[in-house]
Amino acid sequence: MKYLHLIWAELFRRKTRTILTILSILAAFLLFGLLNGVRESFENAGKSAIGAERLQTGSRLSFIQSLPMSLQSRIAQVDGVKAVTYANWFGGAYQEPRNQIFSFAVAPNYLDVYPEIQVDPKQREAFNNTRTGALVGEGLMKRFGWKVGQRVPLISTIFPNRDGSKNWQFDIVGVLHAKDKKAAGWYDQMFMLQWKYFDESTPYNQGAAGWYVELVKDAQQADRVAKAIDALSMNSPNETKTQTEAAAMASWMKQTADIGLIVTSIMGAVFFTLILLTGNTMAQAVRERIPELAVLKTIGFRDRTVLGLVLAESVLLVLLGGVCGLGLATVLGPILSAGSGGTLNLPGIGVASWSLGLALMVAIGLVVGALPAIRAMRLNIVDALSGR
Repeated sequence: MKYLHLIWAELFRRKTRTILTILSILAAFLLFGLLNGVRESFENAGKSAIGAERLQTGSRLSFIQSLPMSLQSRIAQVDGVKAVTYANWFGGAYQEPRNQIFSFAVAPNYLDVYPEIQVDPKQREAFNNTRTGALVGEGLMKRFGWKVGQRVPLISTIFPNRDGSKNWQFDIVGVLHAKDKKAAGWYDQMFMLQWKYFDESTPYNQGAAGWYVELVKDAQQADRVAKAIDALSMNSPNETKTQTEAAAMASWMKQTADIGLIVTSIMGAVFFTLILLTGNTMAQAVRERIPELAVLKTIGFRDRTVLGLVLAESVLLVLLGGVCGLGLATVLGPILSAGSGGTLNLPGIGVASWSLGLALMVAIGLVVGALPAIRAMRLNIVDALSGR
C-alpha cells in the first residue's frame, strides 16, 4: 500500500485515455451484472416449490406437448390441492406476425385461481356466456386502441381453425386489471379466450390441455404436492413435470433456447474485446514511460517491485471500472424492473455475482498487465535511458 500514490499517479498520467478505458470497463461489467443475474435466475428457478401458492403442471417431454383432460379430476383429488384449472397457448398476433400477443385459451374457472386479476363481475359473466368472448389486459387495450364490445381479428401463429385458415375473430367483453400495480405490466398484456371455443374450432387440440395450474392449500407443502401430482402419470405416455410458475416459465425458455449458453457467449465476446482494449492501454502506458521505469530501477527499485507496480496499476484500472459497473447494475436492476411495471423482471445483483465479478476483474487485470509488467521487469537501465 505504500506505493499506492505512485500507482495512482501513473494510472492517471493520461487522464483522457484512462477515463475512456474505465468507461469501457464500466459498460462491460454493467452488462455482466445484468445478464449474470438473469442467468442465475434461470438456473435456480424451481429448485424448490416450497412457499409457492400455485403450481403449474406441464408435459415432462416438452412444453408443446398437450395433456389429457382426464388428468384434471385426478389432480383435484391429490391431498393438498385446493383448486385446478387449465389453459392452452394460442400464439396470437394482431394484424401482422410481429405484433405478438400473450394470448391463451382458459378454462371457465381460470380466474378463480388468480385472485390478483380483477374483472368486473358483469364482464366475467359476459365472458362465460359469449362463445367468442375475450378478456384483454388494460395495457393491451390501450396499445391497440381497443374497446369493450369491439370484434378483434387475430392471427394464430400455431393453430388453424377448422376451415384451414389461421384467422380468428374474437369479441372483447371485458378488461383485466391487476390488483398489484407492480405486476400490471404482465397482466396488462394478457389476451384470454374461451377454451371451449378454441377446442371446438381447431382440429389440432381434440380435448387436450396445454398445462394445468393448481392452487395449493398450504404453500409449505407445495413440494410434496408437486411430487404427488407427477406420480399420477409416472411411466405413462403423458408424464408430467410440476413446478412453480416461475420455474415453468424458465423451463419454457430453456427448451426454446439455452439461456446460459447465450449469456456466456455474449459475455465471452465482451470480455475478449475488453482484454484487447485494456491490454492496448496498458502496453501504451508502459511504453510511454520506459525512461521513468529505468529511473526507478536506478534509484533502487527491484525488478519484482517494478513488476508488482505495473500489475497493480492494471488490476486497479479494471477494478475502478468494474466496481462502478457492477454497482450501477445493482442500482439499475430494481429501477428498470419497477419502471417496466413488471414486464421486465431483473433479479438483484447478489453476493455470488459480486464475488464472480471481482474475481473476473482481478483475473483480467493480471492478464492484461502481465506482458507490460514482464517487459518493465526485464528493462535494461542503460538501453532504456539511451532511448534504445
